[in-house]
Amino acid sequence: YRHTFKRDIVIDLVCYRRQGHNEADEPSATQPIMYQVIKSMPVPYQIYAERLSKEQVVSPTAVTALVDGYRKAMDDSKVMVSLDQNPAAYEYSVNWEPYMGASWQAQAVTAVPMQQMIVLAEQMAVLPDGFQLQPQVKKLLEMQQQMAKGEQPINWGYAETMAYATLLTEGYPIRLCGQDVARGTFAHRHAVLHDQKTDNIYIPLSHLAKDQAQINIVDSLLSEEAVLAFEYGYAAAVPNFLVIWEAQFGDFANGAQVVIDQFISSGGAKWGRYSGLVMLLPHGYEGQGPEHSSARLERYLQMCATDNMQVCVPSTPAQIFHLLRRQMLRPYRRPLIVMTPKSMLRNPDATSSMKELAEGAFQTMIPESDSLDPKIIDRVILCSGKVYYELLKERRITKLNNIAILRIEQLYPFDDERAKKMLAVYSKAKEIIWCQEEPKNMGAFTMIQPYLLALLNKTQQLHYVGRKASASPAAGYHYQHELEQKQLIQEALQRMPHHDNRN
Repeated sequence: YRHTFKRDIVIDLVCYRRQGHNEADEPSATQPIMYQVIKSMPVPYQIYAERLSKEQVVSPTAVTALVDGYRKAMDDSKVMVSLDQNPAAYEYSVNWEPYMGASWQAQAVTAVPMQQMIVLAEQMAVLPDGFQLQPQVKKLLEMQQQMAKGEQPINWGYAETMAYATLLTEGYPIRLCGQDVARGTFAHRHAVLHDQKTDNIYIPLSHLAKDQAQINIVDSLLSEEAVLAFEYGYAAAVPNFLVIWEAQFGDFANGAQVVIDQFISSGGAKWGRYSGLVMLLPHGYEGQGPEHSSARLERYLQMCATDNMQVCVPSTPAQIFHLLRRQMLRPYRRPLIVMTPKSMLRNPDATSSMKELAEGAFQTMIPESDSLDPKIIDRVILCSGKVYYELLKERRITKLNNIAILRIEQLYPFDDERAKKMLAVYSKAKEIIWCQEEPKNMGAFTMIQPYLLALLNKTQQLHYVGRKASASPAAGYHYQHELEQKQLIQEALQRMPHHDNRN
């Protein structure tokens, strides 16, 4: 009808449940009259068989044989649908076999030759003739060219864009969707450029090479549940696509919690249905209140088991570059939850070099960055995210060179072996501290505590430093936020924390 008349059609299909709510239910308890009628009616296949028999299309004996044969085949656990009957119907079926048995420890070469990235950067700088950029966007693109030439350290936006560019030219399609992904909520991306005179758009990532893969960048509507559900389905259907959903603020994933609970975290365990969906969730305590601070890291960690998904908090541009590339280049294809930064996007300390993109790989943990003598270290602080830079800055100011600061970049699956090796360097340190910005009942502490306790020697004790347990993820008063932040940094570095992990 739609094909012939080019109009919509609505089918009003009236049906009923013969067994009520389920096979064990007794529906006549609440619908006695209706179920007297239903029980008096033959089942639909019998009505259909009787009509075909009257029209002499099929004999009653053939009907009985068909029903008995079908039931026996099901009892014998036989496949009832042959894929050979209509191959065209399965043209778009997905083969997940190559990704099923892969370990999260599978390796991949994510580094990209320097010259290759320089060529891509030059190509992204080519715009249509007369294309007029908005002044701030023009400045950002000029800065990116300076980064490509090594004249400036590279920031998060550049490293992320370069990850996309390299994957596209290696044949991996990308779908980037979210409420403000074209420019990025904090204007760090600007993947879609707008001509200030004509309002025409230009996407540099679509013009890298003739044989490149496609990129689809979608500014979505403000309906997180609907959008994330669609992206989950998309990622489940195309394992060779890098499918990304970015929340405007990490907190906004709250509106899509049912999708995360029912599908993303547990679909593999329940149905053997997997996806490589990436969720980018801006997270970090900047004094913006309870709705714009926490991406609810603890919720994702609580749902982690049997290597069902990855939860990472990358702290450098090189880390996000290698992390995004790793997601496609290794066979381990599971959801990737990334706590992405806000203020750290432009923190001059949170930068990388082109060499770090051209060499190395994603690090599940990052060791002490300063040249400290391990022999004098008596306190080790472990942390994730932007709090690292605040701890580092204060330690340098106070010259507390007896304290080492280690970053855990992949919280799950937890890399026991790497953690063990890094902590072994400071075996004489008595105080091991987990420091976080989130309240004690939130963040990573509850999940990471048993992992860390298992790694300590008999002389070491684990202490928590961070905000007190709270019903709200963050303070709503900026002064209170600043006070709490200052206190937790000072406690981690200068005061002996209470050895009490109960409250």
